[in-house]
Amino acid sequence: MHLTVLFIIIGLAILFDFLNGFHDAANSIATVVTTKVLTPLQAVIWAAFFNFVAFFIAKYIIGEFGVADTIAKIIKEDVVVAFGANPSVVVMAALSAAIVWNILTWKLGIPSSSSHTLIGGLAGGALAATGYDFSAINSTIILTIIAFILVAPIIGLVAGNIIYIITLNLCRNAKPHKADSWFKKLQLVSSALLSIGHGLNDSQKVMGVITFALLANQTEILNTDMDSWILNDVFHWKHWFITTSSKDIHDWVPIVCFSAIAIGTLGGGMKILKTMGNKITKITPIEGFTAQTASAITLFFTEHIKMPVSTTHVITGSIIGVGMVKRVSAVRWGVTISLLWAWILTIPVSALIATAFYHLIMLFF
Repeated sequence: MHLTVLFIIIGLAILFDFLNGFHDAANSIATVVTTKVLTPLQAVIWAAFFNFVAFFIAKYIIGEFGVADTIAKIIKEDVVVAFGANPSVVVMAALSAAIVWNILTWKLGIPSSSSHTLIGGLAGGALAATGYDFSAINSTIILTIIAFILVAPIIGLVAGNIIYIITLNLCRNAKPHKADSWFKKLQLVSSALLSIGHGLNDSQKVMGVITFALLANQTEILNTDMDSWILNDVFHWKHWFITTSSKDIHDWVPIVCFSAIAIGTLGGGMKILKTMGNKITKITPIEGFTAQTASAITLFFTEHIKMPVSTTHVITGSIIGVGMVKRVSAVRWGVTISLLWAWILTIPVSALIATAFYHLIMLFF
């Protein structure tokens, strides 16, 4: 029974990661499509490629998956078990809630955070399993992530503002047509960097969930005997599932997660692209380059401090920061305030949905 739940979790995690890429594709490609540097099809292929390139950067340059480690520690497994609950069911409820919320916000064209959807789901599932005992979740991590709902876009806003001012000063004597031509080319670089940052941050969140589920099922994995000689003698299947800590992650986990988000990105996200493109502020090539560069820097920084943040929040803050350089009224604050409400509501709504899913799933398990 436990292993059945584990395999369902892995399947749901891959589906969520795919939807994350599908849902968040617009974050990486909005400005590069809006400024007509690439067609939508070219842009999603470009973004998907660099989403997967992020795996090699995390594995061989950074040398660790810090965000995954943070996510894996959100739920306190020992507390959940002490209440007689199954941690795997908690994760299943969280992923189910996150998938439903992602699909709903995609249908409505709301650029909400897939990251915070998952985090809200994990918290809601754990609380439902323990009779709403807050010791079941790592409050320090949760509160820090909540704080970054505001901190991350502010970092993006400030970075976008500063980089845009510096760029304008450096190019003040350039001919407009020539400057546009150069920044269209540079947008390819900034878009690639943003897609790498997106892959680094978002793929690791699902890695953390899968790793938590593997850790919660170590006893069942060790005690399970399968008759298939192919699984036992050829593939040595237990080797791929036995892990010792949230930092001990088998290569198949990141490869599957980075691949899923890249394939999801290929799916598009064109509905949200309209909001992220010109609805917040009018974007030109130089502004697109600046917003993407600021977002990429912010994502690299948050990955460095192992903090899971929303790519949606970061790119929105960067676009606002760029728009404010022209004039404050250049930003369509009505749209921005609507986005802010979506950000604030994502975690509690996802937690409530996860609570409902937990009680529903317990009818079957």
